[in-house]
Amino acid sequence: MNSRFVYFDNNATTPLDPDVRERFIQALDLYGNPSSMHMFGRQAHEGVEWARGEVARLLGALPEEILFTGGGSESNNTVLKSVLHPDFPRRKGKVITTAVEHPCILETAAFLKRFGVPVVILPVDSEGKIDMNRYVDELDDSVALVSVMLANNEIGTIQDIADIAKLAKQHGAYVHTDAVQGVGKIPVDVEELQVDYLTASAHKLYAPKGVGALYRRKGAPLFPLIHGGHQEKGLRAGTINGPSIIAFGCAAEKAGSLLDKEYARLLRLRTKMRDGILASVPDVMINGHSEDVLPGTLDVSFFAAEGESILLYLDIEGIAVSTGSACATGSLEPSHVLMATGMDAELAHGSIRFSLGRFNTEEDVDYLLEKLPPIIERIRKMSTVSRKEVHQ
Repeated sequence: MNSRFVYFDNNATTPLDPDVRERFIQALDLYGNPSSMHMFGRQAHEGVEWARGEVARLLGALPEEILFTGGGSESNNTVLKSVLHPDFPRRKGKVITTAVEHPCILETAAFLKRFGVPVVILPVDSEGKIDMNRYVDELDDSVALVSVMLANNEIGTIQDIADIAKLAKQHGAYVHTDAVQGVGKIPVDVEELQVDYLTASAHKLYAPKGVGALYRRKGAPLFPLIHGGHQEKGLRAGTINGPSIIAFGCAAEKAGSLLDKEYARLLRLRTKMRDGILASVPDVMINGHSEDVLPGTLDVSFFAAEGESILLYLDIEGIAVSTGSACATGSLEPSHVLMATGMDAELAHGSIRFSLGRFNTEEDVDYLLEKLPPIIERIRKMSTVSRKEVHQ
């Protein structure tokens, strides 16, 4: 039985921070409906509004610009599907997004196409950056919405959102960024980014699952995905999940206070892990941008080694990693993100995402660097034997 356990899958979800857990437990006693006018409702409402302010502070936004939802996917769907509403400016106008977006963006874009919305999927280069020349070529006065993720969930590449937004605004288009992987890890300021919409998620910030935040710039058009109530200014019906939202606020407050320190610490751990893998395992490729990358995300392709086998062998040793986005688990297809960078399917199948978080230590990295090389060697030997048997 393995005695050590290491969690390197923080991009999929994060454990609850102890302070957030404590605040969440306390908030469970605020059982009143935040929409009720009596004392119990007012207490719950005050907690939710405090959390709204903390999330706004983390994003450089105003509290009234923050809408709470059921998660990042719901927030993204709400923004993109708004272009179908009769009152959306340039209704059914062109939507521009990228080939490396989260599935909740790409599948929603495909949904829009079924309703006659022109959708452009921008290609990316080998490091995951969008093709800016192609982007400029696609911009015109028919563009309704540009949606480009801030930081990629698989390879960690950070896009130049401020430049993307500036160009879009010259054509009167609205700009959305899925910032789920970036918020709390890198500085995020909606005024600097000049976006109209931004998506964040609580469970990427050491808070409970099932809560998201959607920043909507004052005056930007937005229409409800879920109807049935007056909650969130009529933009998101349903009884508000007060305790989880309050925990989200606590997580946002803590993330803001630790941002600079955690960025430097995670970058140091990532660098140690990257250099250690390069030094101890031959025939590997580091994916993502060399500089514009999340401090705790390291995506590595191992030649002649299948990613799922690597994951399972590491799991036996108590080390949790991912072969890509958790939302794609169960798919036999290679990562759409890696394929978009021009990687061939076989190498993409041999890729592992290590995503470090607040509770990872240098000892965790040392443990990985001890266990990983013999695992890769074993898998490659087995693969070589299998190929010989096939040829015989």
